[in-house]
Amino acid sequence: MALKSVIFIRRDNIGDLVCTTPAIEAVRLKYPDIKIGVLVNSYNAEAILDNPDVDDVFIYEKGKHNASKGMIKVALNNFSLIRKVRAARFDAAIGCSYGYSARLARYTFLTGGKARIGYVHKFLSRSLYNVPVLEPQESIHEVEAMMNLVKPLGVDMTSIPRMSIIPDKAEQDKALNFLRGAGLKGNDRLVALHISSRKPQNRWPKERFKELAEKLQEELGLKIMLLWSPGSDRNPLHPGDDEKAEWLLSNMKEKPFAYRTTSLKELISAMSIANIAVCSDGGAMHIAAALGKPILTIWGSTDKKRWAPWGVPNIILQKDTKLAASVTVEEAFPAFMQLYNQTGAV
Repeated sequence: MALKSVIFIRRDNIGDLVCTTPAIEAVRLKYPDIKIGVLVNSYNAEAILDNPDVDDVFIYEKGKHNASKGMIKVALNNFSLIRKVRAARFDAAIGCSYGYSARLARYTFLTGGKARIGYVHKFLSRSLYNVPVLEPQESIHEVEAMMNLVKPLGVDMTSIPRMSIIPDKAEQDKALNFLRGAGLKGNDRLVALHISSRKPQNRWPKERFKELAEKLQEELGLKIMLLWSPGSDRNPLHPGDDEKAEWLLSNMKEKPFAYRTTSLKELISAMSIANIAVCSDGGAMHIAAALGKPILTIWGSTDKKRWAPWGVPNIILQKDTKLAASVTVEEAFPAFMQLYNQTGAV
C-alpha cells in the first residue's frame, strides 16, 4: 500500500499527547508529502494545534470535560466529527496508547483507516487492530512506546526526534507584557514554578514551594513566575489551585509574578518565556520539556523510566515513599543548584 495519509488517535492527557509528537515528526520525515491528521480531545488539543507536522486536527469532546453541553449534544457532535474523519479516508490509523485499550481500539476502527495499528496483549488473539503491535513487556519511555507504533509504516528512527510544542505568538507577547509590566527586566533569569499536579501523591506542600522560591530569590537573585492549574480546589469536576497560589502570594517575602492561565495555550506560552522550570510530575512538566527547558521535578509515585522529562537536562527527586511530600527543601535546593550550574539556565 502506497501511504498517502495517516491519523494518530490520542485520547488521554496533555503529557501523553506531547510524548506522541516525536512519532508524528518521524512519520513526517519519512513521508514528507503525506497528509497527517490527529484525533484528540478538547482538553489536550491546544498542545498540537500549531504543530508544523500536522495537517488536520479533529477534536472530539469527552462528556466529563463538557458536562454543561449535555451528554446528547456531546454525542451528536462526536458522531458528526467521526463522519468527517471517515470522509478523509486515511490509509492508516494509529491508536496511541502505552498498552491495549478496547475503547481506543474502537475509536481507531471508527476512523475507517485501512491499516489500523495499535498495541495488543500477547494473549489477545482477536482485535479491531488489523496491524497489531505487541505491547511493551518491560517499562520503556512513553516516547519510545509511541515510536514502536510507527514501525509498521517503515519508520525506524535510530535518532528519535525531540518532543515539539509551538507557543502562540500573541499569547507569548501577552505574557511578556504582563511580566515586564510587573517588573521583569531584560537580564533577569526567570524560573517557572508550577505548583499543581493532578495526582494527590505528586503534590508538594505549598510551604515547601514558598521556602524553595524564597531561597532562589534571596540566594541566587532569580525571579519567580508562579503558574498553576486554575480554579478552586473545591470544584469536584475540575479542581484547581487558586487557593494555593493566593496563599503563596500572601506569604512570600518577595511576591512572585503570578500568571493565572485559563487555557493550555496560555500555559504553553508563559512556560516558553522561562529559563528553567520547577514543577511536579504532570502535563506542565512535559510542556516544559517540549519547550527545551531544564527541569527540576518533585516526583511522587509515577514510573520514572516511562515518564521522565524527555530530551532535556533534568533532575527528578523521588523518595522510596513514592510521595512528593517526602522531598525536603534541603534536598530540592542543591538539586536546583546542580541543574542551574550545569545548564547556565539557558
